[in-house]
Amino acid sequence: MALKKKNYRADNTYIISTDSTDNPKLGAKVLSDGRESLFLDFYLGFDMAVSSKTGKEYKRVNNRREFLGLYLWQAPRTTPEKLQNKETLEVAKRVRFERGQQLLEDAEGYRLKKDRDINFLDWMWNYYESYTKADKRHIKRAHTVFIDFLNATPEYSKFAMRIKPQHITKEMMVAFTEYLQHRFKGYGAHTLFARYKKIIKAAVEADVIRKNPTTGVIIKIDDSKLIKDVLSLDEVRTLIQTHYAGENNNIRRAFIFCLYCGLRWCDVKDLTFANVDYSNKLLKFEQLKTKGHSSASSVIIPLNDGLLSLIGQPSEEGKRDEIIFPLPSHTMCLKALRHWTKRAGIEKHITWHCARHSFAVNILNNGANIKTVASLLGHSGLRHTEKYTRAVDSLKEAAINSLPEIKL
Repeated sequence: MALKKKNYRADNTYIISTDSTDNPKLGAKVLSDGRESLFLDFYLGFDMAVSSKTGKEYKRVNNRREFLGLYLWQAPRTTPEKLQNKETLEVAKRVRFERGQQLLEDAEGYRLKKDRDINFLDWMWNYYESYTKADKRHIKRAHTVFIDFLNATPEYSKFAMRIKPQHITKEMMVAFTEYLQHRFKGYGAHTLFARYKKIIKAAVEADVIRKNPTTGVIIKIDDSKLIKDVLSLDEVRTLIQTHYAGENNNIRRAFIFCLYCGLRWCDVKDLTFANVDYSNKLLKFEQLKTKGHSSASSVIIPLNDGLLSLIGQPSEEGKRDEIIFPLPSHTMCLKALRHWTKRAGIEKHITWHCARHSFAVNILNNGANIKTVASLLGHSGLRHTEKYTRAVDSLKEAAINSLPEIKL
């Protein structure tokens, strides 16, 4: 049920439902504060009545309207407003479907049966395409890797092109986690399986899968241990001094900025000049990962002259909403980063998130206390920050062990 052109009616409402058979129909009423209040219009049949004026019999339609307490921005301007509209509309569509099913059950004693003869791989892809949250690329990756798993596993290769929901069993999920742990290092296996479980949960809620096959199937990781590689200060200097033909200067500037500020890729790519307080030399932004879920989602980072030079100025005076680091896709950024580190002679497996880890470890090594690091990283507590202190301890131990053996 896609959003169509708004055909406003005399009462400042319009109907969103595009299927004429929808009952109830989803609609919206324009409010004076710039929002639109979503509602459902129910058709409850009709009865015959006699007009008191003409004495003639006429058909009296019975309707009912239910306001959902859900609101859209009438003219969304920013990306967060557009995402909020999309997510709110998806919720309203699910409510509309459920109300329609209940209406059928109350009136005629049946509910429409979900089609379990579908290709679940297609359902997963449709779920990805309608997904609007920040981890969308991980959802896509989970879909791709699940197909890779089916192809690579003789027992399940027959399902690589088509698999029914009922064929996804707990035994398959156990095999899938083993495949993930064998194929991916660090947090990769855990991250992908977490997104796959999110897809399965949505399928269960949509009544596409009757019973969740991932229940009780887990991939354990040690949150207290830093698994990803980090760049030392010497390696950071080497990387900064390394150039190559065809390098993307925006990727270069953004990664160096993350090495010195600890930002995630999803945050640095959305930074605008409006996030920069030039007079007080501060960067202020909301972390996309924890926005709305943590009191520490708002982060303030002091900026020195070097960081301000990386940021630069808007292309035109007053263009505060201009993106600071116009970046290509995450995949393209990773490819460029791997080429860059290879040219610098760095053999570690460096991803974009390694910049965040490197920042934390390096400032701890230079004497920063753990509370300061937690604040700069936007952690709500110290639990996630403590793994960096362990990494510092292990680096110190490695430095001591690198000295020549004492022979007396």
